[in-house]
Amino acid sequence: MTATAAPQASKHWPASIYRSPDGGVERGLSPARLREIVRAGEGELWVDVDSTDLHQHALLEKVFDFHPLAVDDTLSPRTRVKLEEYDRYVFVVMAGLHFDQGTPDPFDLQTFNLYFFLGKNFLVTVHAVPSASCDKAQDRLLRSPDLLARGAEMTMHHIIDQAVDAYFPLVEELNGMVDGLERKLFEEFDQGLIHEIFKAKRSTFGLRRHIGPLREVLNILTNRPCGYIRAETQLYYRDVYDHTIRLMESVDTTRDLLAGVLETYLSQTSNRMNQVMKQLSIVATIALPLIVIAGIYGMNFSRMPLTHDPLGFWGALATMVLVSLAIVWWLHRRKWL
Repeated sequence: MTATAAPQASKHWPASIYRSPDGGVERGLSPARLREIVRAGEGELWVDVDSTDLHQHALLEKVFDFHPLAVDDTLSPRTRVKLEEYDRYVFVVMAGLHFDQGTPDPFDLQTFNLYFFLGKNFLVTVHAVPSASCDKAQDRLLRSPDLLARGAEMTMHHIIDQAVDAYFPLVEELNGMVDGLERKLFEEFDQGLIHEIFKAKRSTFGLRRHIGPLREVLNILTNRPCGYIRAETQLYYRDVYDHTIRLMESVDTTRDLLAGVLETYLSQTSNRMNQVMKQLSIVATIALPLIVIAGIYGMNFSRMPLTHDPLGFWGALATMVLVSLAIVWWLHRRKWL
């Protein structure tokens, strides 16, 4: 096996690795060489395109002759997760996720799309931001170029598998945040907690919105016959499909936990409101007879009991105190206090 590289690779050339049928390996291929390999249809080729570089992105249409609609999708960060079949290749879109460390909101998710063009003997990946899964796959192939002999579909499987595995710590971190919200809910009542609960719900729905369609895409790659994925390779995609099922179950569990936290928060809020209303009602019940007595003696009649008595004022106060004590005793006996 021989390994060669482009002698004067341009900075606008995408990262690429090619293994010829005789076992030779080439890296950093020029656009002209890429066009030759695609037309020959022999060997195994992987090209990693940075869509922010216009020169690299132009290769999708000029060298690989991909459909303009698919090429346009690679420029839109809002392209949904999906799988589309064309005459010479399949087009797959998946989403990469991680918590945005650049914002003060710990639940803020940052997403980016990862695009795959899988053909007979080539795989083209496209992304606008650095992809850890693509970097790991590239390092793996640089160390063992013979892995390309297993087919371009296995390279795509490895990249998707790495990206899906990166979801697991994300879901675990979100579960830890939800557990923290639950502890805060019982340790101290914070009215700002409701905002964190809804932010966590938004993150959960964001995860589900991306993992759900990916599960359907992998289900198709696993079970539907495809001219670019061999039957023995579909078993590997089935393993990734199982991972997405586990992820969906974990996300659904997190969503249920958040629903319970929200319900508990609303119950605590209602209980606090009821407690306040109860205390205010007790105060009003005790004060009502006192107001009545004070109102009676505030009437402008010249002849009223104890009106001109030197001890009349103290007698009225004593009556108020006795009435208040009687009401408190009655409330206590009824176990309303």
